[in-house]
Amino acid sequence: MRNHEVMTEQLLLDEQGEIREPGWSRKMYQQYRRKMIKAPSFRIKEWDYYLVTGKDFACAFTISDNGYVGLQSVSLLIFDDMPREHTETVLNVMPMGKLHMPESSETGNTVYSDQRLQMTYTVGRNTRKIRCHFENFMAGKPLNAEIELEQPEMDSLVIATPWDKKHAFYFNQKINCMPARGYVEFDGVRREFDPQTDFGTLDWGRGVWTYDNTWYWSSGNARINGKAFGFNLGYGFGNTSAATENVIQYDGKAHKLDDITFSIPANYTDPWKVTSSDGRFEADFVPVLDRAAKLDFKVIVSDQHQVFGRMSGRAILDDGEVITFADLLCFAEEVHNKY
Repeated sequence: MRNHEVMTEQLLLDEQGEIREPGWSRKMYQQYRRKMIKAPSFRIKEWDYYLVTGKDFACAFTISDNGYVGLQSVSLLIFDDMPREHTETVLNVMPMGKLHMPESSETGNTVYSDQRLQMTYTVGRNTRKIRCHFENFMAGKPLNAEIELEQPEMDSLVIATPWDKKHAFYFNQKINCMPARGYVEFDGVRREFDPQTDFGTLDWGRGVWTYDNTWYWSSGNARINGKAFGFNLGYGFGNTSAATENVIQYDGKAHKLDDITFSIPANYTDPWKVTSSDGRFEADFVPVLDRAAKLDFKVIVSDQHQVFGRMSGRAILDDGEVITFADLLCFAEEVHNKY
């Protein structure tokens, strides 16, 4: 069944290391257990990624253990008259579980610390806190951030996707629409988040991936008609016959979509179009900044284009209500990885 909804609590994997019930859910009914994975530890990928957007700026934080490489990064993005960004990354060789990433997004803290970077994600009751100190983030100057995200009772998007390859799977939760307060500070400038207008998004992922993949992902949040509105759009890898990871979030409820397609121009900073097979999400995306990054270590290759900009269009809820949005700050990306 297309867009099969998982609604019962259960272990994510069976005794053979395969997903018991592929599909999507509104909360984390399925329980991830690293010890149940049958693939080698260097193939296991675990990450927590937060993106927090303000009126004309954003910051992103990644803590990850991708088996034979760990990637810890922070980005600061400015969307004023001269759009610019800086991303700084710390690489770790062969972490393979040493970061002790939590097995649930709902409990436990995620921590990374070395002489240069100290970053902690703390999960509390209906709140998430991000603390970061990055020494010599750019030009010898540190970056500091302390952010609190409010997580009210609301739907999220959880997806359990198998690959056609044995023991490979993708388990992921996207939490949109978390009001943000706090600050990010760099080079003497302190930028504050306002929970009335600014939001955080969590991308929490665990799984065993195949080696060569390209994915497409877009996410954004805003307040429309006084209510929190967000979307998660994604496709490109894994066997999605059970469910897509496309969803509209509005006033705490998830509204499931079918397939999404990004029409991407040859120049990533030219306008894009976003269309849906069911006609329930149609939008124009006008880029402001391409956060491009490319690594080529032969065995490990990453070519990323995370494009930030403004999206305008319409989304249709399950009951037929049409939500229109204009100039919504968001991102859309194309990423090709071999790792």
